[in-house]
Amino acid sequence: MRESVEAQILEAEERLRVAMLQSDVSALDELLAPELIFTNHLGQLMGKKDDLDAHASGLLSVKELTPSEQHIQLHEKAVVVSVRMRLSGTHDGNPADGDFRFTRVWVPAPARNSWHIVAAHAVLVI
Repeated sequence: MRESVEAQILEAEERLRVAMLQSDVSALDELLAPELIFTNHLGQLMGKKDDLDAHASGLLSVKELTPSEQHIQLHEKAVVVSVRMRLSGTHDGNPADGDFRFTRVWVPAPARNSWHIVAAHAVLVI
């Protein structure tokens, strides 16, 4: 069972990475919970609509997203993922490049028989 959940989360993490690279709002809509709380690397709180709008409008464009140092903690009703990402792209037309550490909390999305993110946090690795 443990291996099955971890495999599902690894697959969801890869779907998220690809969706971010392609600004695939439909896939992001499935992967982000309606009640998402995302704290970006500037300490600003964002919700699901904010994230989807940034991708849909082109405000955020991700060109490279290469993971490393991934850690997964399985809990009874949630999974916590911490992953370092090499990110390259633009935000509001300005370059956005660097190493970031993302922490995400995944919970079951029973209606879709999958997982979605309810909370996330990003920090710039210096």
